[in-house]
Amino acid sequence: MVNVGSKLVTERTATARAKVFVGPELMKHIRENCLKVLSVARLAGIVGSKQTSSLIPLCHNISLSSVAVDIELDSALNCVIITGTAKCRGQMGMEMEALAAVSVSALTVYDMCKAVALNLMAVVMS
Repeated sequence: MVNVGSKLVTERTATARAKVFVGPELMKHIRENCLKVLSVARLAGIVGSKQTSSLIPLCHNISLSSVAVDIELDSALNCVIITGTAKCRGQMGMEMEALAAVSVSALTVYDMCKAVALNLMAVVMS
């Protein structure tokens, strides 16, 4: 674990972005179920950022002052764009918390859509 004892306590902010690429059918499903899918993914990202030190070995446990997860849909690219921003007042960076937020959020989007994707594949195959 890195010794940060000599660093000054300052306001720290980090922002990370993730894209989950889906096909046009899944994009349609996400748009139709937008409130459910994106609300759960947003909440999962916030909770994920708060668990960063449990997920990443030797990562410092940081007292977060705020975490924001914003999600937008890009129909042209058929992707979900997730932006996470983590803030604290402390001695270390926030990049791991921001990265954890978007990673967990992206995994949640994937998880919530995989059943629909499998059903779409079954329809195409039959």
